[in-house]
Amino acid sequence: MSENPIGVYSVSMLNDTIRSLLINDPKLREVWVRGEISNLKKHSSGHYYFTLRDKESQIRCVSFRQINRNLKFELIESMSVIVYGSVDVYTIRGEYQLKVLDIRPDGIGEMFKAFEQLKQKLKEEGFFEQDRKRPIPKFPTKIGVSTSATGAVIHDIINVLNRRYPVQVLLAPCLVQGDGAAQSIADSIQLLNKAEVDVIIVGRGGGSLEDLWAFNEEVVARAIFNSKVPVVSAVGHETDYTIADFTADLRAPTPSAAAELIVPDKFELKRLLDSMIRRIEYALNHKIMALSAKLDKARDSLDLRKLLEMVDQHHQRVDELITFMEKDVKYELNSRKMVFQGIVGRMNAVNPLNTLERGYCIALSNNKVIKSINDVKTGYKLNLRVTDGNIMCDVIKKISIDYNKEEENGCKF
Repeated sequence: MSENPIGVYSVSMLNDTIRSLLINDPKLREVWVRGEISNLKKHSSGHYYFTLRDKESQIRCVSFRQINRNLKFELIESMSVIVYGSVDVYTIRGEYQLKVLDIRPDGIGEMFKAFEQLKQKLKEEGFFEQDRKRPIPKFPTKIGVSTSATGAVIHDIINVLNRRYPVQVLLAPCLVQGDGAAQSIADSIQLLNKAEVDVIIVGRGGGSLEDLWAFNEEVVARAIFNSKVPVVSAVGHETDYTIADFTADLRAPTPSAAAELIVPDKFELKRLLDSMIRRIEYALNHKIMALSAKLDKARDSLDLRKLLEMVDQHHQRVDELITFMEKDVKYELNSRKMVFQGIVGRMNAVNPLNTLERGYCIALSNNKVIKSINDVKTGYKLNLRVTDGNIMCDVIKKISIDYNKEEENGCKF
């Protein structure tokens, strides 16, 4: 357009020129602007559009999705913030605006608001539930510490441990305040999880809310929540509470207190062991005395004269039992003999051999007993079985006899 002799710009060219001037001005590429949020619109795309204003003026702002994903708090209407960004122009509408690169709460009140927002969010996700908190080992052998390598915290922890219960200490140094501190703390926790420590202390000394803010970051809370090793939070002083304190498996008021909480006192352990040893000795002595008394009583009861008398008594008792047993056996045998004889008598009464001895015989034809003259015919051969043998004969004649009539005529057989 510079070739145009009369210097006429199109609207687009003018807006582009203005934008070029603004974005190339070093003073406007990186600016911090304090103000209050109004007309906040959170688009479904993830982009935020709002106006930043003070009592006398205002400026439109745009915060794109990739920036919003990293915000540590939720933007709301009338929130006081400090916006870091660059001045830009939305050429389609010819509006200049502030392109947001970062947003931070302005003042303690807004930091508390961000703190409460994150606290509520993590609470709803179950970060603070007591039933998910892991127990601290009673006798740890290796303790991991996530803190600054140059601060007094690590020295305080080591001094307490050496005094109470010397163990191996593994330091994973990290930043504890300032830019990048939250991620540094999270990385330190993850590193200690790979070092096979028994418990982790995460902490730092006291300071202002801004100094402790790294321990209120979501990335630290998630690192503690996902840790496979129990975590003790020891941030600031006794009155300081952070998101890390709520998420940790145990909260200690100070780093030194954390060291005291996770290890026993060796002197107290010694007193406890001495007390247990004395109790065991007393119990053993009491048991030995009781067994000795029982042994003495048993020895007295084994007097030879008494022993012989006891043997004689048992011999006499055995003789009595044998006599009773013989009587019982004889009685049982006699009873069974009488029963047997009764059975034999009944069997003899029906024994056909006894009948033969009285002069009777058994007539057989073809091995069948003849009971009637109708069972044979003239010429049949008969086998007459008597008591001492068999008689073979032929049937010559059959004579029928009516015994009932014989009895009526006075003939009896």
